[in-house]
Amino acid sequence: MRSHFPRAGVRETATAVKTGFTSCASIVSECLESITRGEDDIHAFNMVLDNQARQRALEIDELISKGIDPGPLAGVPIAIKDNICIRSVPTTCSSKILERWVPPYDATVIGKLIDSGAVIVGKTNLDEFAMGSSTENSAYGPTRNPCNLEFVPGGSSGGSAASVSGGFVSAALGSDTGGSIRQPASLCGVVGVKPTYGRVSRYGLVAFASSLDQIGPLCSNVGDAALMCEVIGGHDPRDSTSIVSEFGGLVEACEIGIEGVRIGIVKDLLDVSSEDVKKAFNDCIENLSAKGAKVDEISMPELSYALAAYYIIAPAEASSNLARYDGVRYGLRVGGDDVQSMMKATRSTGFGPEVKRRIMLGTYALSSGYYDAYYGQAQRVRSLVSRAFNRAYESFDVLISPTSPTVAFKLGSKMDPLEMYNSDICTIPSNLAGHPAMSVPYGYGELGLPVGVQVMAPALGEEVMFQVAAAIERLAK
Repeated sequence: MRSHFPRAGVRETATAVKTGFTSCASIVSECLESITRGEDDIHAFNMVLDNQARQRALEIDELISKGIDPGPLAGVPIAIKDNICIRSVPTTCSSKILERWVPPYDATVIGKLIDSGAVIVGKTNLDEFAMGSSTENSAYGPTRNPCNLEFVPGGSSGGSAASVSGGFVSAALGSDTGGSIRQPASLCGVVGVKPTYGRVSRYGLVAFASSLDQIGPLCSNVGDAALMCEVIGGHDPRDSTSIVSEFGGLVEACEIGIEGVRIGIVKDLLDVSSEDVKKAFNDCIENLSAKGAKVDEISMPELSYALAAYYIIAPAEASSNLARYDGVRYGLRVGGDDVQSMMKATRSTGFGPEVKRRIMLGTYALSSGYYDAYYGQAQRVRSLVSRAFNRAYESFDVLISPTSPTVAFKLGSKMDPLEMYNSDICTIPSNLAGHPAMSVPYGYGELGLPVGVQVMAPALGEEVMFQVAAAIERLAK
């Protein structure tokens, strides 16, 4: 078992570089050496950008030598989930279908990181096209949990979570469609944030389910996650779903106490969790009450339908988004006697079993005669879930639940897709509603594996979400 966070956090690193306490070059060099030592065991990365990172570090050090502030993330080593585009760097989505594809542009979040002084050190492993909850569905092999190498790191952002938990980098970016930042954050014992839908640009994120996808950070502490959100957030005209709203005040919110804050315990999500997760969660509740928060239970029976609705809506959008991978325009091409046979051979070879499963499910749900019965009904359930959250936030400032119903499970132990899908039962509702949510480590469960507490807030309610999350973090120490 590896110790958590041997690497300095985001703000600590940036301060050390800006003040001249250490050089960016030395930080990046140590970071890359750490990856070399541990990557064979964990497999957090699909690609390590050794030369680019070292060159970038020299540029940061030169700016500082001239008295120029590189930005709030000066010299901070950051890993990027391999479904976020970086210009001239292969982006695979951990799929054979994108073999040799190199994007000609940067995602908006990449530009924001660079402008803030960050150093990107690599692209992290994920479930193929972000479809999974364990990072076992990657075409390049599974990632292992740094807390215990026999266990999964969660998914689909398992490589990003492991890169932080294993001490390779100070922070990472992931994407969250149904819990793909928060669930691996919980299983790896790190902080993971899914912002309000539209508050972080999706431009340059390879689409899975466009109405659900959202980019967010994974960090070793809540304050660092707040700063990362402030850096990557904001309106982007290149994303038609982008909200005209700037992130701000999140770091300051972490310093505010929680006396009088109304916290609702989502009983329906607690009831589906394992006993060891419940024990850690209930201890958190008791401590929040002792700090002056007004804690009470709330029943939201509508959430019991969220999982089924999600697994209609997300595959339906995926079947549409993934139609572009046809062997004609980019990526893998497998030959055939004609265009139709070439496309069939390319998609059969290029997509893995889980992606094929979801494409077929989504295509069926959208087909003539079944659209209203499945996709239309799922969208009505989505509206019910949103209304349930809106009612709950009339009585509470935030809602909390376990992030994952269990701690990390062993590699290869969940071969039944339906059993795997249940791993997202606590996280999916916030995606359907488009609301912000985050996972904060709190205690340990079976075999000493981390437990995460999920803090949920209404749309654009990140400030109070971080306020409560920081309090939970302080209570966990």
